[in-house]
Amino acid sequence: MTDKDKHIDLSVENYGNIKEQTYSYAVLPWGATEPHNSHLPYLTDCILAHDIAVEAVSKAWSQYGVKGMVLPAIPLGAQNPGQIELPFCIHARQETQKLVLSDIVESLYIQGIRILVIMNGHGGNNFKPMIRDLALDYPDMLIVNCDWFAVESRKGYFDEEFDDHAGEQETSAIMHFRPELVNLDTAGDGSSRPFNIDSLNEKVGWVPRNWAKTSFDTGVGNPKKSTAEKGKIYVAVVTDKIAKLFDELVNKTIY
Repeated sequence: MTDKDKHIDLSVENYGNIKEQTYSYAVLPWGATEPHNSHLPYLTDCILAHDIAVEAVSKAWSQYGVKGMVLPAIPLGAQNPGQIELPFCIHARQETQKLVLSDIVESLYIQGIRILVIMNGHGGNNFKPMIRDLALDYPDMLIVNCDWFAVESRKGYFDEEFDDHAGEQETSAIMHFRPELVNLDTAGDGSSRPFNIDSLNEKVGWVPRNWAKTSFDTGVGNPKKSTAEKGKIYVAVVTDKIAKLFDELVNKTIY
C-alpha cells in the first residue's frame, strides 16, 4: 500500500476517497503565525505539526493497522509580549483557541470520532486547561495533547546545546520535509538575552518573555549547523514514538 492510497491527510483528500473508509482517531495539527528568524516561513509551526502528524499516522497504519485522519493545521498561536508588534504576527487568545477547539471536538463527536490528538507545534500554546474542561463535557471522548518537539530530547541529535525557536531543531526538521522553504544564508544567529532575575532563569517563577527584549532576530537558538540529515534522523525517532501512541490510544484502555 502506497502513501497515496492511505487517504490520511484531509488537506489533500476528497470525500470520494474517504467516505467508505473507517477512521479510529483524528489528529489536529496546531501551530502559530509568527516570524521564525529570517530563514523560515511564518507557518513553520503549522507545517512541522502537520508533516509530523502525517508521517506518524502513516506509520501507525503501516505498522499497527490503526487508521487516523490528519485535519488541516490551525495557525492560531498564543504569542508573547513584544511579538504582536512584528509584521503579520497573529496572537490568538486562549478564549479564541478554546472556542475553535470546542467546535472541532463537537463536530468530530457527532461524527463518531472518540479520539482526538492535538499535534502541537508551538511552545506558547497550552491546551491542558481546555482539555480538562472538554473532558467534563465529553466524558467518553479522549483528547490528547502531544508537543512533537518535546517527544524526544534534542541531545545527541543536534550540536547546539540551547535551542528554543527557529534554531537547529526546527530548521533541520523543516529542511527534511520542505527544503525549498529554507534559506540558511539569510538566517541570523538566534542570539538572545536572558532575564536579569536569576530566579526567573532558574524557573522558580514564570513570566512571559518580552520577545523584543529577548530576541535580536526573532529566533532563539542558532540554526547555522542545521542539516536535512539531522532532521530526518530526529523526525524518524519522534514519529515512531507518536505512531506507537496512536496504536495504544486505539487498542488499549488508559486505566
